[in-house]
This record gives sequence, structure tokens and C-alpha cells, in this order.
Amino acid sequence: MVAYLVIIIFLTAVGLFVWVFPDTNVLDYGFADLSSLFSLAPYIFMFLIPAITMRTFAEEKKTGTMELLLTKPLTDWDIILGKYLSSLFLVVIALLPTLIYYYAIYQLGNPKGNVDSAGVFGSYIGLILLGAVFTAIGTFASSISENQIVSFVIAVFLCFLLYAGISALASLVIWGGAAYVISQLGLDYHYNALSKGLIDSRNVLYFLSVIFVALSATKLVLGSRKW
Repeated sequence: MVAYLVIIIFLTAVGLFVWVFPDTNVLDYGFADLSSLFSLAPYIFMFLIPAITMRTFAEEKKTGTMELLLTKPLTDWDIILGKYLSSLFLVVIALLPTLIYYYAIYQLGNPKGNVDSAGVFGSYIGLILLGAVFTAIGTFASSISENQIVSFVIAVFLCFLLYAGISALASLVIWGGAAYVISQLGLDYHYNALSKGLIDSRNVLYFLSVIFVALSATKLVLGSRKW
């Protein structure tokens, strides 16, 4: 039920921002693009994805079924990837209906089809990868606490830190020439690069690396029971 509720909230929020609210809607903007969707979706994801993942391990620990799960003939990676991929699947399902927005913009363009399709699909790839990172972070946050609310708060904080916090830190004047290098450590730098429509393997590798680190940290937490 939580998953359905999260998907409904996500689609409602995105729909209002893209088509209704005066400062962000496409119709008043006058240009056939979906920049408002791709600039707002990461911030909505910061709250909705942790809401999906907060129960993955925390609920198991709270109800005492974690021990039962660990007695199954499954490796730690089997358990982690099963929970991670199921959460990521819900994120992708939530994104699919927004393809209707691209079709609408395509039809509204003057002339018809006057839209940066490469930029749109690059942004979708970036958004899916960003959602995959947030899901991995949320899975890790859920593994370190028995309380779902605590897991949710930790996941939101870590997602915000990696997406907006690092770029904000890099903007400080104290870094000088190192600011650009620091900014490249943030999720938003690589997400914005993909949004330009050019799929650079370095950006994709960055997202995959963060996912691997987050899931490896989850594996480390689960493995700590054997210490």
C-alpha cells in the first residue's frame, strides 16, 4: 500500500508542477521542453524513495523476521539485491507514466515535434540512475536502524548531501581552483551532464560506483552479525 501511495503522490506532485503551478508549468513557460520535470523530480525523489526503502530491512528487524530470513539458503547479496531491485522497480514504474508528458510536449511544439528529444531521453536515463542511487542509499539507511522513521531521515539526509550538499560546499570561495573538482563528486553534476543528451560513460560509471559503495556498505552491516 505504501508503494501505491508513493507513486500516486509522486505523479500528482510532478503533474502539478509541470502543468498547473504558475511559476513552473510548461504552458506559461512558452517553450516545448520538460526542464521543470527534470529539475524538480530529484528533490521529490529525495523524500519519496526513502519512503519506499525505509521498510526493507528496518521492518524485518522490528518484527523479528530478519533472523528467519537469514536462515534461508540465500547469501547476503541475494537478500540485498532482491530488496534493492524490488524497490528500484517501483521507482521505474512511477516514472513510466511521465512519458505521457513527453508525448504532450511533442504534440504542442511549434512546429510539431520541436523538442529536444535527445535531452529528454538523456534526462530520463539520468533520472533513473539517480533513482537507483537514492534507492541504494535508502536500502543502506534501512539496514542500520530498526526504526523506519530513523531510516527515512538518514536516507533523506544522505540523498540531499550527495545531490545538493557537495555542490553547495564546492561553491564556497575557500576552495579556489579545487572547487570544480569537488563539484564533480556531487550527484547533481553528473545528473545535469546527462540531461544535456550526451551519455558519457564517466557519468554512468560514477552512478554505478555510488550504487556499489552503498550496497557494499549494506552488505557490511548485514555481515556484522557474524563478528
